[in-house]
Formats: sequence, structure tokens, C-alpha cells
Amino acid sequence: MEINENTIVGQLVAADYRTADVFRQHGIDFCCKGNKPIGDVCREKKLDITPILHALEEISAVPACTLQNFNTMPLDQLADHIVRKHHGYVREKIPVLQQYLRKVCQVHGEPHQELWQIAALFTASSAELSNHLNKEELILFPRIREIARKQAAGEFLEEHGISAVEKPISAMMEEHDHEGDRFRRMADLSNNFTPPEDACNTYRVTYALLKEFQDDLHQHIHLENNILFPRAISTEKALTGSSCRL
Repeated sequence: MEINENTIVGQLVAADYRTADVFRQHGIDFCCKGNKPIGDVCREKKLDITPILHALEEISAVPACTLQNFNTMPLDQLADHIVRKHHGYVREKIPVLQQYLRKVCQVHGEPHQELWQIAALFTASSAELSNHLNKEELILFPRIREIARKQAAGEFLEEHGISAVEKPISAMMEEHDHEGDRFRRMADLSNNFTPPEDACNTYRVTYALLKEFQDDLHQHIHLENNILFPRAISTEKALTGSSCRL
């Protein structure tokens, strides 16, 4: 894939996830707002595009023989991967982080008032994410698995008049935007999860876990917004389009 200032951020990461590290290092959103050209993003953020393009080209020049190709993975397998790896991670880490945040607020909340805001944002995020995962697993992903089964069997989907996945996908992407905004606020409040000099070990672990949670969420949203969802929509249309029945 040729890389230049017109390359779409999310499409590049979809083609080679190793490039996500470059965007992450420069604070470039490749998931929720990954539908912009690299040049536009750099101009908006006042970044020098030259070293960014150079770093991306260096990564792309090295063959990724063992890179998992999510672009060609069957839709049902990709949905299963997301549930197993990312949904499982969210459910595992939420109670751990909530416990850490409560403790850090109690001990350090007086001199570091931002901790209370971060804790409130994470609590809101935890509730919204838990509901979000359930909606994907109970409503959207079963339909995507049905699409995958029909595609593998060479069968058509019943014509419903409207797409069965576009509306829930649109809702999920809107919720992704909300969570992306919430974590950007947490990152701003914490200087990108950098602990202050007087931070104890628990404080430092809490920020490290929040940063890890954010990074996993970015990959999670990227896989859905830039790969799973567009492929599900296009495949459903191909299996229900009138042209398929001629």
C-alpha cells in the first residue's frame, strides 16, 4: 500500500496494524476519527508530516509474515476474536481499575483533585461499555455471524428491504465516539496518564492500567469501525442485492 499525505489513517492501520504505534506516539486517533487523510490530521495538530511518513514507510517495508490479517478473516471469526480478546479484557479490567481508583482518590484526592474527575469519567465509561458489549453480543454480532454463515454456504440472505446491520452499526459507532471522547478527557486530565512525582506505587499502577485500557480500547474500536463493520455492511448488501438473483 502506497503511503502519502492522502492515505486514510484508519485504512492504513487496517492494512497493517503495526502502523498504529506511530499514530499513537503522535497522538493521532486511528479508531473513532480514523477516516481522515494523514496530511489533514497533521495540519490540524500542527505536526511535521515528514518523520511520520518516514516511520510508516519503514514499518511497511518490512514484511509482516506473521501479522494476523483481519481483513481476510471470516466475519464470524473476527467477531469471535473481538469478543474473546477485547470484550473479555474490558470485563476483566473494569473492577480492578475501579478498586484502584477508589483507593488512589481516598489517599491522593486532596492534593490531586483531577483524580476525582478521572474516577467519575471511568465509572461512567464502565457502565456504558458494559451495556455496549452486551448489545453487540446479543444483537449485532449474531446477525454478522448469520451473514458469515450464508457467505460460506454460498446462500442469499432474505431481503428485508433495509439493512439489518447498518442501524445497529451506526449506533455502536456513535457510542465508540463517546468513549473515545471520554478517554481523551481522562488523558488530558492526567497528562497522558503520567503520574506526578509524589505518586505512590498504587497511583503509578493505576495510571499504567488506564493507559493500557485506553490502548486496548483503541485497537478494539479500530477492528470494529475500520474492518468488521464495513465488511459486514458490504457483505450483507452483496448477499441481498437484487443483482445476485438474476
